[in-house]
Amino acid sequence: MFQRVSGRRLLRWFVILFAAVVIIFYLVFPVVYGFYATVPQRDAVGAPPAGFQTVDLTTSDGVTLAGWFAPPQNGAAIVLLHGSGDSREGVRAHAELLARHGFGVLAIDLRGHAESGGKMNRFGWQGTRDVEAAVRFLSARDDVQVIGGLGLSMGGEILLGALSDVPALRAVVSEGATYRSVDEFTDLPAHDSLISSLQIRVISFAVRLFSGEQPPTPMLDSITAAEDARLLLIAAGEVSQEAEYARLFADAAGPRAEVWVAPGVGHTQAYRRLPAEYETRVIGFFEAALLGAQESPAS
Repeated sequence: MFQRVSGRRLLRWFVILFAAVVIIFYLVFPVVYGFYATVPQRDAVGAPPAGFQTVDLTTSDGVTLAGWFAPPQNGAAIVLLHGSGDSREGVRAHAELLARHGFGVLAIDLRGHAESGGKMNRFGWQGTRDVEAAVRFLSARDDVQVIGGLGLSMGGEILLGALSDVPALRAVVSEGATYRSVDEFTDLPAHDSLISSLQIRVISFAVRLFSGEQPPTPMLDSITAAEDARLLLIAAGEVSQEAEYARLFADAAGPRAEVWVAPGVGHTQAYRRLPAEYETRVIGFFEAALLGAQESPAS
């Protein structure tokens, strides 16, 4: 009898423990993360790099964005976007690289981040408005004839998602882009089941609840619609999912896209770990895609 009761108790405790793990993993953690994704992060930003000045932009919905700007020496300017929870400080080295090769650079703090106003959304759902403001700023300058973009992680996702709404973006380098919403997550066949996508579904619901925002245009739709934009998609060799998404995006773009899986590097670490190859690939891509297209003024 004692053994039978103990067995029942053990089974009951096992069921309770299993249910608790499922609830924490698929409900509590996603809701907490969804809330965290909407909490502003105001990190300090240092002085601009040499040759840059501090600028402020205003988006179409009235959000003030802080940025660094260096004018172009070759007629081409790059919108430079950081990743989730970061700031333009996190892309300082990329800004200096681009400027060293004569490209104009506009590096901004995305809304809710660092010194910019607006609501935080670590998935960048309102990022297209920020890109539009950056492109509007650059397009108003006489020394800018053509515009491209470089983004890390969320910044790269925002640029890909903005392509269909911002046709002035003629070339984009996106590093470490994966997904921002349920629709984008389930674009990979391995993510298509309810179990594999349940956590991101709850996170997405929580982000919508706490932010009052809706997910943006899916990146695949944006890439397909932007028939003139060229893409360089960089994936970390140590993060297999990044390569899968990069190839998915490249398939949508067709011959307009190229993929570089940077060997032996982690998420958005390609420039830090492989600086010479990164410089050759990224600068070569922008020179080919933008400097030969200056007869078509940015609009």
